[in-house]
Amino acid sequence: MKRLLSFLKHSYIGLIVLFMYLPIVVMIVMSFTESRTAVQWRGFSFGAYTTLFKDPDVLDALITTLVVAAVSSVVSTLIGTASAIGLHSMKRRPRKVVESFTQLPMVNPDLVTGVSMMLLFAFIGIKQSNGLLRLIIAHTTFNIPYVIFSVLPKLRQSSDSLYEAAMDLGCSPFQALTKVVIPDIMPGIVSGLILAFTLSIDDFAISLFTGGTSMNLSMLIFSKTAKGGVHTKFCALSALMFLVVGVLLLIVNLRSIHQEKVAAEQKKKVMRKA
Repeated sequence: MKRLLSFLKHSYIGLIVLFMYLPIVVMIVMSFTESRTAVQWRGFSFGAYTTLFKDPDVLDALITTLVVAAVSSVVSTLIGTASAIGLHSMKRRPRKVVESFTQLPMVNPDLVTGVSMMLLFAFIGIKQSNGLLRLIIAHTTFNIPYVIFSVLPKLRQSSDSLYEAAMDLGCSPFQALTKVVIPDIMPGIVSGLILAFTLSIDDFAISLFTGGTSMNLSMLIFSKTAKGGVHTKFCALSALMFLVVGVLLLIVNLRSIHQEKVAAEQKKKVMRKA
């Protein structure tokens, strides 16, 4: 019975992993075919990658995507970190109320958020010709709750006495914040930044309603595939994006492992001296 349960448990996990990653594997394989559309294999070729970097529409959409992702992730990280610090310092009841409101955009359907942002831009007069500005504002707005969600756990793990100790040792409030509190919660801030950057690249529904005349990669791929199927150059583009995100996550994980080892070694040294 135990063997059967163990087999079912591992089979279940294996099916989930297969379901999640098999489409990505197929996409990467089809990016190396001679066929123009990702329908059938017609021999090995790098044609999709060479075509990708020669297409001006793809390059423009890629630049727009990266600019929006970079600016919105940095701005949302700054606002989200400051908001998380403010939330952490509030009393329990008002903090719970404000946290509930900040988490609403995370569970709110993207369709509702996109339509409401589109109506807001129309109301305040930000025209569709300012598509880049509209995209940056919209992406920053829906990224902020995710940054708060990443930073708050690190603040709860940190000791509140660090800030007070820095103040007692002669630091100003700003110095205590920037030299003590921020470095202590930096892993959460970096995680929030990378999460915001990834979510910005991934977003489609909100971008579709708020982009105006500007078009990011998700909007471009949707418009092209709706007309003539999935072109292999989009498989190549998606494969490159998957590789970049994978490398970023690997760097962050290695960095966190290194920090944990350094912290463990420092604790051992302190224990030996004591």
